[in-house]
Amino acid sequence: MASIAKNDGETNVQQVQRSSLISQVTAQLRDEIVSKRWPVGSRIPTESELCEMTGTGRNTVREAVQALVHAGMVERRQGSGTFVLATSDLGGTLGKYFADALDRDVTELRRALEVTAAILAAERRDDEDIRALTEALANRNQSMRTGVTAESIAVDALFHRAIVAASHNTVYLEFYDSLLPVIQQAMLHHLIAHDLNYDAEHDALVDAIVDGDADRAGEAARVLFDELVRAD
Repeated sequence: MASIAKNDGETNVQQVQRSSLISQVTAQLRDEIVSKRWPVGSRIPTESELCEMTGTGRNTVREAVQALVHAGMVERRQGSGTFVLATSDLGGTLGKYFADALDRDVTELRRALEVTAAILAAERRDDEDIRALTEALANRNQSMRTGVTAESIAVDALFHRAIVAASHNTVYLEFYDSLLPVIQQAMLHHLIAHDLNYDAEHDALVDAIVDGDADRAGEAARVLFDELVRAD
């Protein structure tokens, strides 16, 4: 098909590119991520499901997902599916920028962010935050007892993300989401090297946040990260 426009006797023919359809599908998928309907850490629908949802073919869906992979918003995991990494292109870019950072440096950055987030969470948490934190802690502790795996690390990272979410600081959360893959990598390396799960420290942190004790929450977070940094 072609769109023809005439101007002073001249003809401009503009072919409709297949990429326009890919762009439309990419925009739809991006909107699901940005709106948090597909939250960070979640697996997006399968290729077949996306074809049915968008009414397009496999090649179109595949290229749309690949565009989001290039943007750093999703990641394909062999045998597991495609998972959301960040809620914006900027988040994906930051994740790539920090991808080669030293584990110690990542942990020190997390300490600066998460200690403040814990204090804010204790001050601002609501009933839904308490429910989410309690559930995330139970999932985290249970998962860690099965051993150090990519899945248990992902669950641990989502627990810490729940604390940042409870701070109700959207900038903190956006930045944290952008670093989740890097954070998970540093967690994995640390736990493999030291074989420690820090259950008591995590329990104390949640107890303080649930109690609304900001001073105790900040101190609990500092104790946890001081131990992590010291071990690294």
